[in-house]
Amino acid sequence: MSSLQIGLIVAGIVLVVGVILYNVWQERRLTRRVAQARPSADRPDANVPARAGERVEPTLGAQRASTTPASAPEGGPAFRSGTARDSTFEPPLDVIAPPTSFEIPDDVPTETSAAAVATNVAPSDASVRVASPHTAGHGRAAPKMAPAPDHEIECLIPLQPAAPVAAGALAAGLHARIGKPLRWFGRPDARSDWERLASDTPGRFSDIVACMLLADRNGAASRAQLDTFVRVVGDVATALQAPFTPPDIEHELARAESLDRLCAELDVQIGLTVQIREPASIAGTRLRGVAEASGFRLSQAGRFELVQEETGVVLYTLQNLRPDPFSADMLRLTATNGVVFLLDVARLADPVRVFDQMKLAARRMAVTLGAELVDDKRRPLDDAALVRIREQVEAAADALRTVHIEPGSARAMALFSA
Repeated sequence: MSSLQIGLIVAGIVLVVGVILYNVWQERRLTRRVAQARPSADRPDANVPARAGERVEPTLGAQRASTTPASAPEGGPAFRSGTARDSTFEPPLDVIAPPTSFEIPDDVPTETSAAAVATNVAPSDASVRVASPHTAGHGRAAPKMAPAPDHEIECLIPLQPAAPVAAGALAAGLHARIGKPLRWFGRPDARSDWERLASDTPGRFSDIVACMLLADRNGAASRAQLDTFVRVVGDVATALQAPFTPPDIEHELARAESLDRLCAELDVQIGLTVQIREPASIAGTRLRGVAEASGFRLSQAGRFELVQEETGVVLYTLQNLRPDPFSADMLRLTATNGVVFLLDVARLADPVRVFDQMKLAARRMAVTLGAELVDDKRRPLDDAALVRIREQVEAAADALRTVHIEPGSARAMALFSA
């Protein structure tokens, strides 16, 4: 055997040992991170609300016990993206009403102006009402629900300018950034449908509504955000000479907290893990090739996404089982021991059907990579376990519908966004 061959053998051994040591180091680093992030009874931050930090897949309360998959024997869901927490909260069914048309009352107060903001005027009777399907528009049949103000999940402030204005006159409000999504709607008259406004929206509008989302995956709207929202709208109202009534901040804060708590209880993500037994690993280049052949595309979020071409909706994602996000460089230079197929129930119009698709894709990838399809306890998933997880998906979707959040709807996409 020549010295060159001996050198190549030694170099190969060193490379293999180096990869193994690197994987061990990565796992230990993850273990330390998880230990530091996990709340415990001894730590002062153990009661931090679930939505205030990392994303959590919570349980659905005592009445939703049947939604927990049997593949997680301790009662946990099939996949958790954050720290588990116990909860006895039962979602109140009256927190969110069915979508309805939004009407500005005929008797909008005229004595309240932008000056009310400076003096903290907050009348008890807000100048916003939601017409029921039977009474919308003073006896007219309620129009079909279209992109429009949603009083149940947004704080609304209506404006009626002294004269119809172009959307460009709202530039200060349209471009405001306060930490929660803002939407502005307008219509030429009371008989017209609401239209989402942008700076280049054509036409002139006599009715305007400013809307701020009360809760999303970053948590409930804060007092500072609500105060800023009112101030922004007040500035626009002054410029348009449009009297307006500020909302009751305490009431809106209470609505935001209730809405956030409800959504946290109903926020479910389902994951299926494809893992290869160590010390074997999956080369990043091979993983990328298999993922892209299956229709996935690498996103800037550090994961692969399967996108429905017609709508642009992400059906499910493929994430690294290790803590490192995927990137082109990472996939070219390193390996991993597994991936997680992740489905976001609330953001899909038909989550059960998409789960069936994801299950088949996960099985195919496991076979292709010589890996196993396992649960969150790293135990192989059989057909019975997958049926139970499917039932979890269906139950989670039904729970959302019970409180008038249709999975995949505009309302769901707003509430379950980060």
